[in-house]
Amino acid sequence: MLELDQVCKTFNPGTVNEKTALDHLTLRLEAGDFATVIGGNGAGKSTMLNAIAGVWLIDEGSIRIDGADVTELSEHRRALHLGRVFQDPMVGTAGDMTIEENLALAARRGERRTLRWGIKKGERDKFRELLKPLGLGLEDRLTAKVGLLSGGQRQALTLLMAALKKPKVLLLDEHTAALDPKTAAKVLELSDKVVEENRLTTLMVTHNMKDAIAHGNRLIMLDAGRVILDISGEDKKKLTVPDLLARFSKASGEEVESDRLLLA
Repeated sequence: MLELDQVCKTFNPGTVNEKTALDHLTLRLEAGDFATVIGGNGAGKSTMLNAIAGVWLIDEGSIRIDGADVTELSEHRRALHLGRVFQDPMVGTAGDMTIEENLALAARRGERRTLRWGIKKGERDKFRELLKPLGLGLEDRLTAKVGLLSGGQRQALTLLMAALKKPKVLLLDEHTAALDPKTAAKVLELSDKVVEENRLTTLMVTHNMKDAIAHGNRLIMLDAGRVILDISGEDKKKLTVPDLLARFSKASGEEVESDRLLLA
């Protein structure tokens, strides 16, 4: 469903600030894979997601989604195939619009736009049914401005919107990092549910090693723009944080004393 082949990206080439963010990165996700992605600052995690989303074009290599080469496609054209939830809860929704208006925008993504905007009763009923399982009471606040919601409520809504059209690939970019631990756990629980129910192929970047181990069927570790660990199946289920740190040390050739040192 997603193939990155020998992807390279260097920022500020030929200057004193030259930085190689992706170094012949190769990765393949099968349909339905839920891969968590970890690595230290500068490992290339966010750059990889931005490359997949088309925020910037890569220097070398290719990117394919469901067999189609999207390497040269612009960000807005790739958006038809992708859903994305960002770290900042304020990014994925329009705060001045109501909950139902935000959901309507997500539901109509990729469709031809007209001057007609009204939300039909059937759509409104569907939105209520979609919101009920969240357990946040949002189904009774369809006409409330999204800007009035808490960070957790807004991120839950963003996740629902990102998955509404069942994208070929869902990108979760540290989407719980700005939330308090209790709310983050709720959003992660919702993420698992949304991914499983819709059978979405998913990449979730996180700084939390425990979350990386607990969620998904694959764990990928990046270092210096390369995949240095790819763990799945029973091997992943048996992982612990000390095991993961030991594997990182062996794969990267660096001594690591704690997850704080690795991910700080």
